[in-house]
This record gives sequence, structure tokens and C-alpha cells, in this order.
Amino acid sequence: MGKHPQRTVFYGTLMLLTTMISGLFVRDLPWLALRVAAYIGLFVIAAVGFVMTFRDYS
Repeated sequence: MGKHPQRTVFYGTLMLLTTMISGLFVRDLPWLALRVAAYIGLFVIAAVGFVMTFRDYS
């Protein structure tokens, strides 16, 4: 996924935006355990998106 450098940055940014928007829906989940699990998953996705976006700027 993302062999072209410009596409990799685009995919990473898209992952970060999706994570932020999804977090708005996760906060309304009824069970605390489900919210915690969803936030952990969103954190992992955001970390991957951050690395994909900023890996070429080091």
C-alpha cells in the first residue's frame, strides 16, 4: 500500500482524519469497556497514519 511517496502521505492523512472523526462517534458508545477498546484501536490507526504521513520528513 502506498508505493508512490505522495500517495503514502495522502493515505496517512486520510487515516488521521478518519480517526479523528470516528472518535466523535466512539464517545457516545454505551459501555465503557467498548469505548476503551475502540479508543485503543483508534490510537493504533492514528499512530500508523502519523508514521505514514511524516516518515519522509526526518
